[in-house]
Amino acid sequence: MSTTTYSFDEIINRDGTNAMSRTGYRGYLFDPNEDLSGKYAEEDFIPMWVADMEFAIAPVIIDALKARLEHPLLGYSMVADPAYHLAFQKWCQDRYNWTFNEQHLVHAKGVIPALYSLIGQICKPDDQVLIVTPSYAFFKHAADYNGIELVCSELKEEKGKFVMDMDDIRTKAANEKCVLGIFCNPHNPTGRVWSSDELQELGEICLANGLTIISDEIHCDLVRDDQSFTPMAKLFPDTDRIITCMAPSKTFNLAGNLFANIIIPNDAIREHYVENYLPVENPLSIVAAETAYTQGHAWLADLTAYLDANFQYLKEQLELHLPETDFVIPEATYLAWVNVGHYFKSDENLTLFFARNAGVLLEGGNMFVANADGYIRLNLACPRARLEEGLRRVIAAILEQ
Repeated sequence: MSTTTYSFDEIINRDGTNAMSRTGYRGYLFDPNEDLSGKYAEEDFIPMWVADMEFAIAPVIIDALKARLEHPLLGYSMVADPAYHLAFQKWCQDRYNWTFNEQHLVHAKGVIPALYSLIGQICKPDDQVLIVTPSYAFFKHAADYNGIELVCSELKEEKGKFVMDMDDIRTKAANEKCVLGIFCNPHNPTGRVWSSDELQELGEICLANGLTIISDEIHCDLVRDDQSFTPMAKLFPDTDRIITCMAPSKTFNLAGNLFANIIIPNDAIREHYVENYLPVENPLSIVAAETAYTQGHAWLADLTAYLDANFQYLKEQLELHLPETDFVIPEATYLAWVNVGHYFKSDENLTLFFARNAGVLLEGGNMFVANADGYIRLNLACPRARLEEGLRRVIAAILEQ
């Protein structure tokens, strides 16, 4: 279907590649011994759950990796060449008109490992971490891992659009035990791109109450064509209490490379983080990330157009076949947040239902901490033919129950 330079229609067989989407759903989505027998055999399941893409990565990145492999050594490596930092800084400048101090940039084996480390570093045992819900589950897991109490503020839905309850956030941030806020922008799973006004109010509330903020911006490059993204730290250049997390993993389908950018302006927090971080990186990850940031603009533009069309297709099919669903095309990400609650009892395990009755692997709202009953999250970063078949199965399973 694509009329752009790069084609995203190819269906790629990931069997034998240890792909989590194919082999990791037992033990994550279900009990390892869960009976998934139903209408489709497991080998015919369509994965639309874990947040990576079913698209080949940009050819320019493949070429750069091949070129690096011409050098026969893959020993201990680190980000030593300033070219990488310059590439990432220019990416942020070009796309977001945002600059940051290069000395504040450190790395991680992913945003989630950074969260696990930072929560344990910033919080004491009796402290609280504030998030909004529904939420990416690993925000909760990271707090639980560190034995820190999680405090949740529920997002409010207004005509299909989710907004933060600033009064509730203000009340919870005022608790002297609340020392850290973790916010996702663009938001996962709803796909909201928080406006500058929303970010300004949120930041002012948190900073006035002494909170450090971790802004998880891993989806920031994946915005709809008519949207724009603002890094939270851009709005507060005079504070050192906002930690920014970005990565090429979602944008360029490089999640398996385990490489993220963590910008920590506060000297004490950064120095403690560095003291406890082994700065050894996969040499191929460095090459892939630098190439993405220097040569990936055109590929990303085509990807964005393809995703926009996939979301429009989903919207049309839901309106035609499941008019009682609530769905608004998200402002960012490649993840659709769809309310199918009208068609189910409140206690239905939606993940299990669609595996057994549709042969589609997806994540039900119960996997997003709270405030998500009746919702499913669908990964639309797949070729149109796979989306069509997966959605056909989902629709049929709902109508046939």
